[in-house]
Amino acid sequence: MHARKYLFYMHALAGGGAERVWALLASEFARRGHDVTFAVDFHSPENMDFLDARVRVVTLPSGHFRAVLGLASLLRREKPDVTLSGIGVSNLKHMLAALMVFRHRRAVLSFHGFFASEPQFLSRLGNHLAPVLTRLCGRAVAVSDGLRTALIEQHHASARRVVRIYNPVYTPKDASAVTAADLAARGPIVLYVGRMHADKDIPTLLRGFSRVTFPGARLEIVGDGALRGEMEALAASLGIADRVTFCGYQSDPSIAYRRARVLALTSRRESFGNVVAEALEHGLPVVTTATDGPCEILEHGRYGTIVGIGDDEALARALDAVLANPGDPAPRIAQAKLFAVDKATEAYLALTEEVIREA
Repeated sequence: MHARKYLFYMHALAGGGAERVWALLASEFARRGHDVTFAVDFHSPENMDFLDARVRVVTLPSGHFRAVLGLASLLRREKPDVTLSGIGVSNLKHMLAALMVFRHRRAVLSFHGFFASEPQFLSRLGNHLAPVLTRLCGRAVAVSDGLRTALIEQHHASARRVVRIYNPVYTPKDASAVTAADLAARGPIVLYVGRMHADKDIPTLLRGFSRVTFPGARLEIVGDGALRGEMEALAASLGIADRVTFCGYQSDPSIAYRRARVLALTSRRESFGNVVAEALEHGLPVVTTATDGPCEILEHGRYGTIVGIGDDEALARALDAVLANPGDPAPRIAQAKLFAVDKATEAYLALTEEVIREA
């Protein structure tokens, strides 16, 4: 494959899953010999450590309008073979800039969440323009089959131009093999990793954990958000404050995965669920609610336990079962290889070659 020039764009490398995905992909593109620039609206440190030193970072002028003009100027000057953006507001600004310099057919948009999860005005606008934007761009990526279906059937995106590519999973270099004996020897820790956002339905997680009867069980919540104070108060009201640890945001939660016995995710909507794939990579059993991305990752229960959305009683029963018997991690680790960085990179690079041929 020829060495190409790529430009990635996102609002910032802030502490979200989509931001980490973009950092991982940009870095792998650069490691494979491509010329990679990463444009951001503002500096944010949370996922910067995942960005390879060979990737050039450009900060655009402040303000949405000036950022669009700055991005258009960058596209005109650098003439990348393909540009890639992620999340509603960045997709919108990307397409405006690309249209200004007649490079829209070289643009790849990516959708990382269901539209209801991105309530900000410009994100809503960019998402609601999906029927237009997905027909003007070179390609658009959905991170799960469920999200692709929603884009096409509910939001009238172009079925021809929208493709599904699963997110890549970060694997630490010092990751070691985990055995069934290793898992069984760990303390009975239930782990949650993610934002404290209404979509994640932390109340169901806390209520479900309050029903867990396995001796010594503890819950560790890795993540932060505006709802943290409310969730701490709920844990106290449920009488489990002494068994729940709010760990805050961690840029690399690998240590938490390595000490936990099970991952729990209680989202009401989840387009992919990076943490589910990460947990499988660490050999953990997963208990999750029946949302699109996690169900696809777990092949609808083959590699984990799926319970009803908001069903704290079913959640408690499932957690008690896997705490008692975490099972063999080998099939879970093998399943996680489907979401390796190499696989996602190959899929994106193949997609960009199609875009280049058609531009």
